[in-house]
Amino acid sequence: MKKFPEFELENQNGERVGNKDLEGVTVIYFYPKDNTPGCTTQACDLRDNLDFLNAVDVKVYGVSGDTKKKHQNFIEKHNLNFDLLVDEEFKLSEALGVYRMKKSFGKESKGIVRTTFVVDENSNILKRWDNVKAKSHIDELKNYLKEEV
Repeated sequence: MKKFPEFELENQNGERVGNKDLEGVTVIYFYPKDNTPGCTTQACDLRDNLDFLNAVDVKVYGVSGDTKKKHQNFIEKHNLNFDLLVDEEFKLSEALGVYRMKKSFGKESKGIVRTTFVVDENSNILKRWDNVKAKSHIDELKNYLKEEV
């Protein structure tokens, strides 16, 4: 089974979060940018389904290259109820292969490709979704967690 890399990143409040904080099952999702349409849809879907996720003992973290201040603003603006982690240098994103060349509106640039991981307390990757579609992903995630967790 593939392992999630060792990491320690700051959340929106400057608190350090890392492998030591993985208890039970954790959803760690990578997204391109705070307060953009797709990223907002995805974050709000997770927010709206946190009761379900809590009921199956699943913790959620979002990760992007945005700053703590941008994360705080995103959380406040959309009443998000989970932590967002800062990967400004893209070290964790690169280690997982989610920071790479991508096309957006016909332009190529390097950035985070929307990706979701389900990880256990031993940092084992239980499931990985690449090139996630923001609108339908919550249903895929819930179905997987209902069956597998």
